Amino acid sequence: MPRPRRTQVSIEDTPAYHCCSRVSRRAFLFGDDKYTGKNYDHRRGWVESQLLKLGGIFAIDIAAYAVMSNHLHVVLLVDIYQANSWTDMDVVIRWHQLFKGTDITQKFANGEVILGHEVSQLKNSIAEYRSRLSDISWFMRCLNEPIARMANKEDKCTGRFWEGRFKSQALLDEAAILACMAYVDLNPIRAKMAETPEGSAHTSIRRRVISAIKGDQPNSLLPFVGNERNNMPKGLMFSVKDYLTLVDETGRIIRHDKRGAISAQSQQILTRLNISVENWLKITNEFGKLFKGPVGTLQEVTIYSEHLDKRRRHYSQSCRHFDDC
Repeated sequence: MPRPRRTQVSIEDTPAYHCCSRVSRRAFLFGDDKYTGKNYDHRRGWVESQLLKLGGIFAIDIAAYAVMSNHLHVVLLVDIYQANSWTDMDVVIRWHQLFKGTDITQKFANGEVILGHEVSQLKNSIAEYRSRLSDISWFMRCLNEPIARMANKEDKCTGRFWEGRFKSQALLDEAAILACMAYVDLNPIRAKMAETPEGSAHTSIRRRVISAIKGDQPNSLLPFVGNERNNMPKGLMFSVKDYLTLVDETGRIIRHDKRGAISAQSQQILTRLNISVENWLKITNEFGKLFKGPVGTLQEVTIYSEHLDKRRRHYSQSCRHFDDC
């Protein structure tokens, strides 16, 4: 029986989560559907556009994503501090980009006078919206529901478009986050939908490569900010060049099945993460098979499980890929 989402998310342990949604009823997001003869390339664009829009509204950063033929992957990092730093007006304006809100929140947004008996209701609504705007379940709901409505309208049908629940995995440390990002970015390579990471449409890696060519990073994605230092800005503690090189080299191995093609520069990153080259290749190629629950070292998975009152550590055997080097 599926566990409630609140028993799988622990912001105290990690803000990072890998989420995956899969399409039901043999529906397609991309390519030619052999059953109908139709092409659904444009639906991948719907998903990517809505995903990036939500990244600018929620206090949730997008680290990586890949929109595949019948499912999507996204790596998200919740930023509770950002949500708490917003003014009440910030919260209401953001929420109204997604939902109508209430008559009182509409009055507040328009600068109208809030009557005394309305103040309490307004405060409750703002507190609720603030919480939802840093909630992964609400993020995925706001991503999936509009796509389902658009697809059903296009298909002239009703009913479920996505499977009932999206999958979420806690990423418990820096190594787990980077490995999951690489796994997501390399999905089109493994699926033989693209020859190179930069050639894979509707993916974060393509967006990062295009920006890197211009000497920049995409505003819609959580940036790479380099090594840890004083006054550290928010972002991933690697250089974007190192990450793109590591993903490119890993992709070449996956595509051509050649071992030993990880450069000395990339090996330095893996050493910092305490992951051997062999384990890195296995993780990035088989992440979905290896990890059915939280991802990290055995110690981190144990602490996470205790915080969420789990009776046993599910799939703890896979933790060895992060503990051995």
